[in-house]
Amino acid sequence: MVRLPPPSSWSAALIAAFVGFGGTIALVVQALRAMGATVDQTGSAVTALCLGIAIAGAALSIRYRMPVVLAWSTPGAALLAATTAGLSWPVAIALFGAAALMMIVVGVTPALGRLIARIPAPIASAMLAGVLLPFCLTLFRLSATDPVLIAALLVIFLAARRRLPRFALIFVLVAAVGFTLVRGDMAPLATGRTFGTLLPTLPAPDLAAVVSLALPLFMVTLVSQNLPGLVVLQSAGYRPPAGALITTTGVASLIGAPFGAHGVNLAAITAAICTGPDAHPDPGQRWQVGVLYAGFYLALAGFAPTLVRFFLALPPEVIASVTGLALIPALIGAVENMMADSHDRDPAIVTFLATGSGLVLWGLGSAFWGLVAGFVALGLKRILERPAPRQAG
Repeated sequence: MVRLPPPSSWSAALIAAFVGFGGTIALVVQALRAMGATVDQTGSAVTALCLGIAIAGAALSIRYRMPVVLAWSTPGAALLAATTAGLSWPVAIALFGAAALMMIVVGVTPALGRLIARIPAPIASAMLAGVLLPFCLTLFRLSATDPVLIAALLVIFLAARRRLPRFALIFVLVAAVGFTLVRGDMAPLATGRTFGTLLPTLPAPDLAAVVSLALPLFMVTLVSQNLPGLVVLQSAGYRPPAGALITTTGVASLIGAPFGAHGVNLAAITAAICTGPDAHPDPGQRWQVGVLYAGFYLALAGFAPTLVRFFLALPPEVIASVTGLALIPALIGAVENMMADSHDRDPAIVTFLATGSGLVLWGLGSAFWGLVAGFVALGLKRILERPAPRQAG
């Protein structure tokens, strides 16, 4: 029987959408403009990304009865924003499609599902904790530049968690926007379209661009977004069908590519807000949070150009502070899970520290290297625990 979601589910979904959209929209816009998109083509790309996140995320959440939260590829956007290739927009459209096709191929490969299933729960939780830690620490680093804002939001968050925990994130969000407006820190909204539009562009395949950018875009999205996203679901107690989820995100990316969508994938940071008990006390009904999240992104798609301008007008420290507070409950749960089994605490803490370090090596982020470090520590531990063979006397 399907019950109406509690207020905490609505607030978790709303905050996750706020964090996912507002926290990185500036980077996405920068990346798309760097790839040669006009202002209207950039609006089309954001609209397509929001539609892909909404439709595919709702379908997966309903189909598998788990909160499947999708997002655009933030590390992919960072990769594209840093490019100096000077590509045309049709070539960019072609490489977006090529990266999506690569993701579909990986999704239909059964080995991925077996790999995810073999990750021990303490290691998975430790990786999640390490991913969340820098965002929570940023909250307190901001105290050096805006102590009044951070202190006020922290007091509101702690008081609401004590008295009205289901509404805590809503109170934080309203207070953050209210502080911005009262202090006059909101930048003027730029002019532009009001409603979302989809403007298709014919791709212009370029082999050099596929090798130099499409392949790295695919790799960084797979390793830094899709794999951590699967781990987040697993650490929340679900058994995510890795192949189906990866394939669906690849298909969503492929459909959105002609309109400028650079990549739709599983979320990790925002998923942590929607997959824990704070979002819904019943794990069997928690899939509703994924549907609510998708509904908010559908609304974002309808008003994408206007909302892009609104979020770009908010001070970055406001978005960062809301993000840090929203992730504290998820960090608490991840730390508890990673330390629950005393037998695997050493590998778990190694995973946590490596992931939280922000290490980037050979283009691969700290979430990947955290898992590598954790598996190495776990393997070494098990080898050393084996009893020495008895010698015949």
